[in-house]
Amino acid sequence: MLGTTASVRGLTSHDLPMVRALLDRDPGVNVFLRHRVDVTGLRERIVGGRVWGYFDGGDLVSACHAGSNIVPAEATLDAVEAFAEQVLLDGIRPASVAGLQSVVMPLWERLAPFLGPARSIRPIQPFLVLDHDPAKRSDPRVRRVTMDEFDILYPACVDMFIEEVGVDPETSGGHGYRARVAQLISQGWAFAIIEEGEVLFKTEVGAASPHACQLQGVWVRPDRRGTGVSSAALAAVVRQVQQDVAPIATLYVNDHNAAARAAYRRVGFREAATFASVLL
Repeated sequence: MLGTTASVRGLTSHDLPMVRALLDRDPGVNVFLRHRVDVTGLRERIVGGRVWGYFDGGDLVSACHAGSNIVPAEATLDAVEAFAEQVLLDGIRPASVAGLQSVVMPLWERLAPFLGPARSIRPIQPFLVLDHDPAKRSDPRVRRVTMDEFDILYPACVDMFIEEVGVDPETSGGHGYRARVAQLISQGWAFAIIEEGEVLFKTEVGAASPHACQLQGVWVRPDRRGTGVSSAALAAVVRQVQQDVAPIATLYVNDHNAAARAAYRRVGFREAATFASVLL
């Protein structure tokens, strides 16, 4: 139960200055939630989930995105307990719980008896940061994808999603996934190497703030894996996003994906934290 001075409530546009200040304590780790805050302006009519604040004595201590993804930020152990209570009280059935390992795992321990079993628990996901020029030379073939190339890029996005998440987005809300891919292309956040009408490499910016951006969906066509394509291609993407989107590039990766982790090290990414994800 919450203490007498603690409370959880949905944040509104009036809370924007203090929630941004909270999230900017760690702009790389908190980029997803900062992006959601900036995109929605914390207006309640915006679809896609609310953002809760955990207050103690009137001070905003922690925040949490509450929708298809549960993503806590700057969460204390008391806030974790409070957010878990609120998830259950509101009857939220998320598709995932993600964020810092030190927060996600105790949050899931509290939620598991009610929302489990999980489809996949990924307890160790190194969170990587690159805040300087990449160590690799850029592949000049990498460029932003245009809207008239949607039908070329989309199958690669589906293949990546199935590999990474373990479900086919076409059979689990396909219209929403298609719309999301189209949105990323229209924003100039989708990058690829496309040759003879086929995608050899692709990745997207999934979230961004004035301080940092988060890359997602890094994918290399299976027959080109192990050939060194990804490092030079990702270096090209990082240079472009550092110039046009945000100065710090971030991503997180499953710990067992040794090939990807090695490629990211070659580009110049360093490990800055440990994430965890629970897929439902």
